[in-house]
Amino acid sequence: MRNPKFVLIALGGNAFQSKNDKGTVEDYWRNAYRAAKAIVKIIKEGYKVVLTHGNGPQVGNILEWMEALRDKIPPMSMDIANAMTQGWLGYLLMQAIGNELVREGVRHVKGVVAITNQVIVDANDPAFQSPTKYIGPYYTKEEAKKLTKEKGWFMKPDPRGGWRRVVPSPDPKDNVEKWAVKALVDAGWIVVASGGGGIPVVREPNGTLRGVEAVIDKDLAAERLATALGVGLFVILTDVDKVYLNYGTPSAKPLDVVTTSEAEKYYKEGHFKPGSMGPKVLAAIRFVRNGGLEARIGHLYHAYDVVTGKSGTRIVPG
Repeated sequence: MRNPKFVLIALGGNAFQSKNDKGTVEDYWRNAYRAAKAIVKIIKEGYKVVLTHGNGPQVGNILEWMEALRDKIPPMSMDIANAMTQGWLGYLLMQAIGNELVREGVRHVKGVVAITNQVIVDANDPAFQSPTKYIGPYYTKEEAKKLTKEKGWFMKPDPRGGWRRVVPSPDPKDNVEKWAVKALVDAGWIVVASGGGGIPVVREPNGTLRGVEAVIDKDLAAERLATALGVGLFVILTDVDKVYLNYGTPSAKPLDVVTTSEAEKYYKEGHFKPGSMGPKVLAAIRFVRNGGLEARIGHLYHAYDVVTGKSGTRIVPG
């Protein structure tokens, strides 16, 4: 029987940079500490926690920095940019959560550790021909057209507003370092892993790994890790309070409790946009069907209530 107090929490991008933030160091620390306070409150309730996080804005920024300086410094590949965000954002979470544990006098955990984590994808995944994953800042329609012409980027309107760059997002198959994560958790550590969906790699016929140009959806990758670790509860924290049908329209309807069969029906009907709520709902369905007790989706700022079932959308077996 899975432990209902063993939880994997997937933090959305607002754990680091809210939509109206400028992306300063002060913004990052303020947001990281806000997330940390919520996480520590959950830990104090006796939950064993593993964390993942998004990196859309950050990996987009890194790729832009590389593009802007390509005449002076050779740009790195997208998988290396992904690894850079794991160190960047993992450090923020390690220090913020660690400091909150000290302030709150929590002594039953050893501390917080973030790992550089690879996730296997299929080299033949059709996603490489159809980019859907939003990264980087928001642009106007005119700016998006200009970037498409100048840099050859794929640009799409984000359901949350504005236009953003989209890149390939292949389906994750397995987490390379999952047993290292389990060993750390069993030893009493809070682990940050699969950051930004993990560094995308393919396994060659001889068993070696090779990085690829893509960004894996962090929620789908989080489900693979949650299932591998055998956690009881999978929680996705984002910037909306619940999952909605007809989101963004006058007929929008919030979902409080939904079975996997109902969620799949709504998913196939197109209620949840690719690159936004779609992967979150799909990840929740997969987790519950793979033996998880329950998945929940809700707002980061109500993290404690989402984990304890008082807020957000609950996806249950059935």
